Amino acid sequence: MILQNAVWVITLTGMGLVALGFIYAITQAGRPADAAETAKANRSSTTLRRGLFLALLLLSIGVTWASLRHFPIPLQHEPLQAAQVVDVIGHQWTWDVSQTHLTAGKPVEFRVTASDVNHGFAIYAPDGRIVIQTQAMPGFTNKILYTFQTPGTYRIMCLEYCGVAHHGMTAELDVAAPGDKS
Repeated sequence: MILQNAVWVITLTGMGLVALGFIYAITQAGRPADAAETAKANRSSTTLRRGLFLALLLLSIGVTWASLRHFPIPLQHEPLQAAQVVDVIGHQWTWDVSQTHLTAGKPVEFRVTASDVNHGFAIYAPDGRIVIQTQAMPGFTNKILYTFQTPGTYRIMCLEYCGVAHHGMTAELDVAAPGDKS
């Protein structure tokens, strides 16, 4: 079964159960209750609320763990142990890049900051797609780790409007194949 169809069936089943619960509540609303039935209903509703709360809590913990287990942002307070390190400082309207010749297949640690205003640091692959991005902020260094798989010329561009010459805020990285001496 296709995943989307399975989700659709589960959703419809859940909506049907909720509708049945409402119908039951409506049919029971006009019926008089005695004290014993009221106490029993209160106990069962309390048990049901506690069970639902526990189920939702466990579900949220499970979803959080599943979605954050492979968190893509490295720890910022310790060295990333990359084979190549590039310090990047954003200025209005230029990038100061410490190293522009890199080797594909080896991890690169980018340490990105800004000297004046916020900038959006993005690296574009030769085919024009963004491969990685982060914020460049004054007084703070963001670290990102990336391994270039394909040799070529990559462009660094600013993604956050930073003034009148924002459009010209670019730089290039030359990524060579392993073993190239270029």
